[in-house]
Amino acid sequence: MTSHPHVNPIPNILTGIRLFAGVVMFLILAGATGGFGFLSAYLSPDDQFALYRTAFWIFVVAASTDWVDGYLARRWNATTRWGAILDPIADKILVTGAILGVLTSGSVPQIAIPCGLILFREFAVSALRETTAGSVKLDVTTLAKWKTTLQMVALGAQLLARNWDGFGWDFEYLDEFQILADTLIWAAAIATVWTGVQYFNKAKQQMS
Repeated sequence: MTSHPHVNPIPNILTGIRLFAGVVMFLILAGATGGFGFLSAYLSPDDQFALYRTAFWIFVVAASTDWVDGYLARRWNATTRWGAILDPIADKILVTGAILGVLTSGSVPQIAIPCGLILFREFAVSALRETTAGSVKLDVTTLAKWKTTLQMVALGAQLLARNWDGFGWDFEYLDEFQILADTLIWAAAIATVWTGVQYFNKAKQQMS
């Protein structure tokens, strides 16, 4: 997987957009929930809902590029080393930004543990890859790819649940949707931890 001066740059551009969008989304969520101090104090409830809706749609669009850039890179034979480096970083920034945004949006103790487990695993595996680079090969597994998809679906559901009334929808099914969103985030946490254990076991086997 080497860089080539003539490969199509669009997949890497999409990855870069996802990385940038994750940062922007987090800043918008932070601003909507008082993260900018006196500036946030001037926001009306309608302004806060508008910012939250904007962050939600940024997340949805950015998350969708996770599949698109990989598909295009394979279809156009445009896989590069730089893209392989940026892709997991962009995913982690988007997921981390969404988690922090959800946690700052209000009292959500029921998802504090799964969100923490997801963050701990991502940091641990990143540290594992960094410290074993060159001596241990840890290819991304199929389950790990599905784990990322599940994380994004679960976090999208959480962001939507936080802004349900901001879309002007009837509250009739909000409780049921919240249960679904919480179930998804726990499922994502379990898959995330499980794939982390697999990576550590694989690294241990190769270093034995």
